[in-house]
Amino acid sequence: MKITSTSCICPVLVCLCFVQRCYGAAHHGSIKVTRNQTRHVEGETEVHHRPKRGWVWNQFFVLEEHMGPDPQYVGKLHSNSDKGDGSVKYILTGEGAGTIFIIDDTTGDIHSTKSLDREQKTHYVLHAQAIDRRTNKPLEPESEFIIKVQDINDNAPKFTDGPYIVTVPEMSEMGTSVLQVTATDADDPTYGNSARVVYSILQGQPYFSVDPKTGVIRTALHNMDREAREHYSVVIQAKDMAGQVGGLSGSTTVNITLTDVNDNPPRFPQKHYQLYVPESAQVGSAVGKIKANDADTGSNADMKYTIINGDGAGVFSISTDKETREGILSLKKPLNYEKKKSYTLNIEGANTHLDFRFSHLGPFKDVTMLKIIVGDVDEPPLFTMPSYLMEVYENAKIGTAVGTVTAQDPDTANSLVRYFIDYNTEEDRYFTIDANTGTIKTAKIFDREETPWYNITVAASEIGLCKAVPESRNGPTTGHRTSAVCGALIYSGDNPGLVSHVPVGIRILDVNDNPPELAREYDIVVCENAKPGQVIQTITATDKDNSANGARFHFSLDEGLSLNPNFTLRDNEDNTASILTRRRRYSRTTQDIYYLPILISDGGVPPLSSSSTLTVRVCACERDGRVRTCHAEAFLSSAGLSTGALIAILLCVVILLAIVVLFITLRRSKKEPLIISEEDVRENVVTYDDEGGGEEDTEAFDITALRNPSAAEELKYRRDVRPEVKPAPRPHPSSSLDSINVQEFIKQRLAEADLDPSVPPYDSLQTYAYEGHRSEAGSISSLDSVTTQSDQDYNYLGDWGPEFKKLAELYGEIESERTT
Repeated sequence: MKITSTSCICPVLVCLCFVQRCYGAAHHGSIKVTRNQTRHVEGETEVHHRPKRGWVWNQFFVLEEHMGPDPQYVGKLHSNSDKGDGSVKYILTGEGAGTIFIIDDTTGDIHSTKSLDREQKTHYVLHAQAIDRRTNKPLEPESEFIIKVQDINDNAPKFTDGPYIVTVPEMSEMGTSVLQVTATDADDPTYGNSARVVYSILQGQPYFSVDPKTGVIRTALHNMDREAREHYSVVIQAKDMAGQVGGLSGSTTVNITLTDVNDNPPRFPQKHYQLYVPESAQVGSAVGKIKANDADTGSNADMKYTIINGDGAGVFSISTDKETREGILSLKKPLNYEKKKSYTLNIEGANTHLDFRFSHLGPFKDVTMLKIIVGDVDEPPLFTMPSYLMEVYENAKIGTAVGTVTAQDPDTANSLVRYFIDYNTEEDRYFTIDANTGTIKTAKIFDREETPWYNITVAASEIGLCKAVPESRNGPTTGHRTSAVCGALIYSGDNPGLVSHVPVGIRILDVNDNPPELAREYDIVVCENAKPGQVIQTITATDKDNSANGARFHFSLDEGLSLNPNFTLRDNEDNTASILTRRRRYSRTTQDIYYLPILISDGGVPPLSSSSTLTVRVCACERDGRVRTCHAEAFLSSAGLSTGALIAILLCVVILLAIVVLFITLRRSKKEPLIISEEDVRENVVTYDDEGGGEEDTEAFDITALRNPSAAEELKYRRDVRPEVKPAPRPHPSSSLDSINVQEFIKQRLAEADLDPSVPPYDSLQTYAYEGHRSEAGSISSLDSVTTQSDQDYNYLGDWGPEFKKLAELYGEIESERTT
């Protein structure tokens, strides 16, 4: 078999085609091929022999992206049996046969009719067959071969992951790896240089470089400073054909950011600062800020401020604001312009995170000097004490001096000070104060036992802020008015803060003005079998005054009375006294109550005393001293009745009363009959248990209301109620009923019911079955139908059909009975 190909048409690929053909020819004999058989003429025996080498091959080649006007020649099939007379027919089957690849069945030439893309399909597997055109018998066994699409450089390299964003620390060494980029080429990497990519840098020099083979990007300069330039845009190109002329290329962008390192120490913009702080600044408040600049960012710019020396280190403190990185200067102690007018501070700002690689660029701290000027302000008066404690005796006269408060103006002017009481509570109005001297006086008489302590607030202001009103000595009212007016002027001024306040506590001292009293009411009992000298009660006393005037009590019997023969009193000298008996045996029948007057005095100066009377009851006691009965129980015992007997008697009385109440209740619970009289009919609904005797049974209830008004009886009145006014006489039915209808009849009855004074005060139901007069058919009621004669002829019912047969027979029988 002969094989030809057009893959060598292109001059550039001549050498490659020659190498490929030599490679294919060298391997034809080494490929394992299925044993083929050649069929001879019919009747001849089959002869097995080696396959013909002319019908064995591996692959053809076709160039991709062929754009010519004619089909591209691929190759030629030829069998050794072909003598050139057209008797051999070539058949092509497999992938793309008949559509992409066509064959001339006479010559065996194969052509490609379409442009092929190797990146979509690299090869096609087909089968060739040679048959006898006359007999359609195969001349050669079916052989498989491959048509391989030969690659051309039609795909540019691509960066699938771009653009890239990457960071690298500033001040990095030259050659520090930043990123590796990779470009892919869809062309055949095994054929030529179509997929051989070379990297180069188009933009970003001289700061960065790229390895042409690996695509690794590296820094190209020493000590790249972020503070000088932070962001870089690097453009990388990938070109195939090993970078030769005519190769295709693709590019991507790499955005590189230099990250910060601590390579810049902090610096104060100035070496000397000056700060003004008024002396009125509050302790703990922020009075100023200071900041050192650091070109670094993030934690590399964090710093801490400290006061390293200076005469104001104990008066001021400094802290660091982590957000703004500022030093906040605060006041630790109050300022006083009159004592010190300025302070000097040395403040240091230092980084908290150090990078020792750049320690040679340090030191990473800076120092500045801060001078603080204390401003003079008009300050309120200053009291000599933070609080005052004063005392005054109770019952002291109005206007008694309690004490004096003193305040001074701390300013250099040393202005005069005026005082007033801040009337916040009612207690403040119990005192007055001299506006000039600060002397506090009483404004009422105090009772220690009622209120032992008072707390007031005294205010002081410079005399220039308070216009004094002449204070009168006539009483507290004028003094109150003066202080109140002064206070109002102060708080309505331009600077109400120039008023200082101080708390004043006033203790009311005790005076012995309350006599002692018994601590409680005593119930003293003496037994009838008592012995002389027996203690029957121990008493104590109390005093509203404090212990200095009432702690020691003295007890005694009233000296104005004669000697008591029954009882005596013994002072125990411990603020208690004991009551003792003076004789043997006491009798309730003779005297059941004794009264014992006693005298109690305190140890105050002057001493006070009071008298009280104790009541002693005589009771019967057991032998061990337990009280059995006293006066009330003795009276019952004398009657000879015990407690159990009394309980039994009371229980019997209660039972008898319960029986009587139950009997009366049962008698009253009997109900009156609903119907007072058989003739008293009031249209009441009455229930009966019997079924009655049919229509003729009219004795069970009054059916007058259901009858024709002409047959109704006269109106019957209630017999249980006597009418005050007799109703108007009703017209006779015979004269009027023939001329009225049902509506007029009902209205007439309704009017009679409304005007009847004997009707009870409740609603009642009245029913009327009257159908009216002048009906040709008469009444259809079944009442009295038995006794009523009728002229009606019911023979027509027989003409109504079988449905009315029973009715016709019934009324026909009735009619016949009447006739007979």
